[in-house]
Amino acid sequence: MTPQEIAQGSADAMWATDRASQRLGMKIEHIAPGQATLSMTVTEAMTNGHENAHGGYIFTLADSAFAFACNTYNAVTVGQQASINYVAPGRLGDVLTATAREASRSGRSGVYDVNITNQDGQQVAHFRGLSRAVKGTYLPE
Repeated sequence: MTPQEIAQGSADAMWATDRASQRLGMKIEHIAPGQATLSMTVTEAMTNGHENAHGGYIFTLADSAFAFACNTYNAVTVGQQASINYVAPGRLGDVLTATAREASRSGRSGVYDVNITNQDGQQVAHFRGLSRAVKGTYLPE
């Protein structure tokens, strides 16, 4: 299998059981080794008391993109630590896109940066996640 086929196969296997991402209406827009792009529309149920996108939903979108990016090598990988900086509000009806890219990967550990933008390309948040590979694979070796 090519690296792209491994990345896509791993993403397909994860997506099949990722009920949180599915039920929040997320869509996988792009998968490649060490990369993932997911999108989600901000619904009324996702807004906070300021009528903006609740930060927890923005974090969840970023975390899902991070998860798909760090699991593109057919090795079950989990989040070890994550942080987010919010730079602009998301609004009701916005289509948010989280683009995750591998910053480094060595042994069982990885660092991933995720930029979250709205449909106008305005940055909404920046997320950084640290990953750790554990036992298991998605595809037969």
